[in-house]
Amino acid sequence: MGSPKKPSNYEKKLASLKQTLQLLREEESEAALIETALNYLKAEFDYSLVWIGLYDRVNHRLLGRGGITPNGDVSILKQTFSLNPGDLMEQVVIQQRLLSLPDLREEPRASDWRRAANKFGIQGTVIFPICHKQLCLGVILLGSTLWGVSPHAEETTRLLMVLGALAASLYQLEEARQRQQTKRPAEPLLALLSRLRSLPNLTQRLDAVVQETHRFVSPDRTNVYWFEPEKRYFWRRTGIREIGHDAHTSGFTAQEINTFYQALAADQLVSIGEAHSSLKAEMTGRLMQQIRARSLLAAPILFQDELFGFLAVEGTEPRIWSDEEKHYVRGAAQLIALTAPLEGMEETIQQIKQDQGLTAEISQAIFDEQDWLAVLKRAGDRLVKRLRAERFLVLVYDRDQEVFEIAYQTHPSNRRAIISPLTELNQVDWHMLERSTDAVGIENLEEDLKLMAWRQPLLEGGVRSVLVCNTALGRPLEGLLLLAYETTRTWNRAERDVLRVVSQQVGVSLHQRELHRQSEHQQRVNQTIQWGLTTMQQTQTLERLQQSAMQQIAQLLHAPLALLVTWLPGRPTARIAAASVQNPKFSINLEATISTQTDPLLQWVMQSETLLSMTIDDVAVESRQWLNGTEIGQLLVVALRTAPEHAPTGLVIVGDRMDRYWPEHQLNALTTLTNQLAWARRYLLLTEMLGDRTQALERLNWYKQRRGEDLYRTLGHAVKRLNDLSHQQDALSSMRYHQIVRQLGNLLSTFSPVLKQEQWQLQTEYETMPLVSLLKRAMERVEQLVKQRQLWTQIHNENNFNHLTIGGDIAKIELVLYEILAAACHRSPSGSRLDLWCRPLDTRWLELSLTDSGTIDPRLLQELSNGRTEDRLVPSALDHPPGLHLAICQVLMQQLGGEFNLYRLEDNRLLSRLVLPIATGVPSDPAFLRKDGI
Repeated sequence: MGSPKKPSNYEKKLASLKQTLQLLREEESEAALIETALNYLKAEFDYSLVWIGLYDRVNHRLLGRGGITPNGDVSILKQTFSLNPGDLMEQVVIQQRLLSLPDLREEPRASDWRRAANKFGIQGTVIFPICHKQLCLGVILLGSTLWGVSPHAEETTRLLMVLGALAASLYQLEEARQRQQTKRPAEPLLALLSRLRSLPNLTQRLDAVVQETHRFVSPDRTNVYWFEPEKRYFWRRTGIREIGHDAHTSGFTAQEINTFYQALAADQLVSIGEAHSSLKAEMTGRLMQQIRARSLLAAPILFQDELFGFLAVEGTEPRIWSDEEKHYVRGAAQLIALTAPLEGMEETIQQIKQDQGLTAEISQAIFDEQDWLAVLKRAGDRLVKRLRAERFLVLVYDRDQEVFEIAYQTHPSNRRAIISPLTELNQVDWHMLERSTDAVGIENLEEDLKLMAWRQPLLEGGVRSVLVCNTALGRPLEGLLLLAYETTRTWNRAERDVLRVVSQQVGVSLHQRELHRQSEHQQRVNQTIQWGLTTMQQTQTLERLQQSAMQQIAQLLHAPLALLVTWLPGRPTARIAAASVQNPKFSINLEATISTQTDPLLQWVMQSETLLSMTIDDVAVESRQWLNGTEIGQLLVVALRTAPEHAPTGLVIVGDRMDRYWPEHQLNALTTLTNQLAWARRYLLLTEMLGDRTQALERLNWYKQRRGEDLYRTLGHAVKRLNDLSHQQDALSSMRYHQIVRQLGNLLSTFSPVLKQEQWQLQTEYETMPLVSLLKRAMERVEQLVKQRQLWTQIHNENNFNHLTIGGDIAKIELVLYEILAAACHRSPSGSRLDLWCRPLDTRWLELSLTDSGTIDPRLLQELSNGRTEDRLVPSALDHPPGLHLAICQVLMQQLGGEFNLYRLEDNRLLSRLVLPIATGVPSDPAFLRKDGI
């Protein structure tokens, strides 16, 4: 434990501590604070060695500020101690925690203090850090001649309180010192601004800025470098340097320090100092070699994106530039930028007047001149002379081919013209030109990344820099005006404005010319399409329609080949129905039979909803067997489609050489013509198909009518002969003859209305018949078929229906019932069974359900339930028996007020459901409720 000089009571210790803390808060100098702390340590603690050192953060060392030694030798107390990795003192500074040592003499990491301990006989030692706000401000070393001495808890508390107050006061002093040393650029800049207003010319203003900047920053040299745009050269305009330093550079080109120049043009401050540079290492070395310095702070003199030069402060030794110095230099450069345009104001005004006259002259020429090229020549001559360019180009964007056509250009007599067209720009350059509100300059085409797509042809033409402007600023690109130079250079605001204004004037004329061209072209296309559509509409035969359409398509697209491949839906083969071949080298195999199932080209087109553009190399070998013209290169292929639910019935192929380009308007015209052709072909195909069916039905109806009439006549003669024979027989035979005659007469009676009233249209008559009789007659009709198929039949009923009577057109109902039974017999396997169920739905309707185990086409079930496809050209299961007969039965029952449907049950059986009307006004029998079989 530490030993105070004299034992003191607790109140005296507190009073001494209070007084010391008060003094530490009130003292305003570092020396007074150190003396107060030392006095307290001397008075309250018995340590032989006391030392206070303050921490130098910049140089990482401890500066001795005083203390106590056993023999009075204070030389070591004022020394400076460097901190090295592993030292005890560095450990305390870095970790900011006290360190207790039992014997300082035995501590190898104590360095100089180990030797002092041996000299003064110091053993037990404690090192306290002086810390405030996690910042180490110094250390206090307390040493005793006794081994292992360290302060107890109460002493440690008082020490920490004193050291905390000392650290807080030292921290405040350091902050105040930093505030006093900090440079404030605002006040000198305001003073400089006031001074500049009183100076008459730019040279004196520049000298004033250089002097004030040199005074504020205190570099070795301060210079203003001016920029010559046409030569892209920086030259020293004015400056100041310290006596004894090396001479400054006279100037340098932007090409030599391109990265530095780009940074200035982008309004960036360039800072190069000790262990830091805002430029790459290679460029930093090159720049410092040019200006003959080792540290640099350069601010651009920039006004309205025009670089006038830069203000530079230079050092011959490495230096760290403070933020305040950077702010001042940038502010001073901006003051120069505000005053620089005032130089040569009269010359600028005169040039503006000349530029206004130039633009007015070009505007008048555009208004008066009818010749487009003459307008461009006049505008180009004026711009080349005004802006001293070697080339002038007018580029017009072709949206169809996605290239820039050179509509007009001038070039030196010893240079070749730039080859047209120029390829499409990349997305970055496109958006740059489209969104820019000013002319875009490329000072060095070899190094700049702009207009990369045009770099090669421009460089081959000797171009090294260009100034380009959109002819419709703020709108999609239609054209560009481009000035080309054979040297690298920049352009000032006035030069950019001249090109911008002229570009907009030319752009108006260009836009009007483009609209007129599009209107004329669209009119020609519309006339051709209208003529083709009218021709197709007036054509009455399919062959003439197809051939006429191919001729119109070939003429509209100026193509040597147009052909039509057609097929009917569901058919396995297709053929070339028509072709227009204008060149023998585009001849094809017109007699080829093409498979609709396997031909790759047909399959490709049928799966596509849009027009296809391809080359002959994209076509499979199988398809090239019939598409075999030797010069065929480019192809347009489109399927003949009508409504979405209709299957395609053909395809149109247009062919040309490999270098052919198809403009968008031609593709649209082809789509229109092929769509009209598809509908026209469909109309003629349906008309032809329905005509054929009508003729077939007429023949069938004529045949049935004549056969019916012949049957009626034959039966009539037979009845007459039987009647004659009846008079020659005995009484029994006569009776039987009369019975036969009556039956034949009844047959003729029932057939007579068919011949007289239903020659071309069905008629409905109301009759009644007992259900039992209806079922019996139907079963008798299919009896022979049932026996042939070895089928087992059974009629079920849930109630006795012997007295039920069916009302309606009995003859047609009987035929429908027969057709349903016959269809079930035909599709049922041999030895299977047919079940007929009878069930009244209510007092007006009866349901007959027939089940069988037969097989049936799934399409027939689907189309009988949902209706056939709307595309009448597509084959249907209802076009032929048994589907045709069942569809007739379904429609006939609907006309008679009943229903007929065909379903597949869950157990895979087929259910034929027939709903028949029950005759009204027929008395019911109580036996109706009995269950019985027939």
